[in-house]
Amino acid sequence: IKIVVCELYRGRYNLLATSTVKSKGIKKGLITDVVNAKTCLKNGFNEIESMLGFKIKKVIAIIPSYFAEFSMIKGEINITREDNIINGDDVINVLQSAMKNQFDYTKEMVTIIPVDFTLDNETVKDPLRKRSNTLKTRAILATTPKKNIYSVVNLLNSIGIEVIDISLGCIGDINTFRDEKIDSCISAIINIGAEKTEVSVYNKGIVVKHGIVNMGSRNVDNDISYMYKVDTDTARELKEKFSSANRTSASLNELKDVKNKEGQVIKVNQYELSEIVISRLDEILTLSIQELNRLTSHKPEVIY
Repeated sequence: IKIVVCELYRGRYNLLATSTVKSKGIKKGLITDVVNAKTCLKNGFNEIESMLGFKIKKVIAIIPSYFAEFSMIKGEINITREDNIINGDDVINVLQSAMKNQFDYTKEMVTIIPVDFTLDNETVKDPLRKRSNTLKTRAILATTPKKNIYSVVNLLNSIGIEVIDISLGCIGDINTFRDEKIDSCISAIINIGAEKTEVSVYNKGIVVKHGIVNMGSRNVDNDISYMYKVDTDTARELKEKFSSANRTSASLNELKDVKNKEGQVIKVNQYELSEIVISRLDEILTLSIQELNRLTSHKPEVIY
């Protein structure tokens, strides 16, 4: 579980502190044990509050992305004021008009991402302070099953934290790589997590498709644990501190002594260990590309 605190200063967010605690009661992003999950959350908040010296009362929560959907919606309104100058209320109204009759009652809106706006004679990204008799929009509506939201919100509320907004990880992932090329082409991000891998497709920097492969770095840990007969903590340490995901970076001569489950000290070869890691990563990436092909017939220009 990761908690990030930033301060908005002169239009930019500055990182103040982060806290990371090992999750319990959460499996593949979904809450399976409320008591354990609550304990982990409390530990995370206690850690970051001790760094900052103040208490956190409100958060923006990243919710599970299982069965999230992204659909294109369109809206249109007339500008009836005499000056025809578009303001913030008009933008809100045209987005609300696009959302009408779009909802499945089993789902909840996560966010709405404008693609562009059309005035009388031109299409723009930002219509504010421009003149027009009408305002049209194309936008991406992100929805997710209600249970994905309420389980997270209720858990945070139970420890005295108010959720003021929600988002999906894939919506923010693109900002890690965003540049002029990303904003002008179709791209994809493969995000390998602990127990699941998220595959997201973006059109000009806006997420349009999302899928999940139920495999992640925990599978690498299990492979190492099985091959060397070590516990999962030792396997994870070998993966993170001794293995390589690139064969050319692994050495046949590098050895590390570890103790297996039987109490015996064994020597682990870095190259052989890396082969185990790479084999599973190849499988995860192969499945991710298959999921990407299922999501879209368009070939992304860049994949991260």
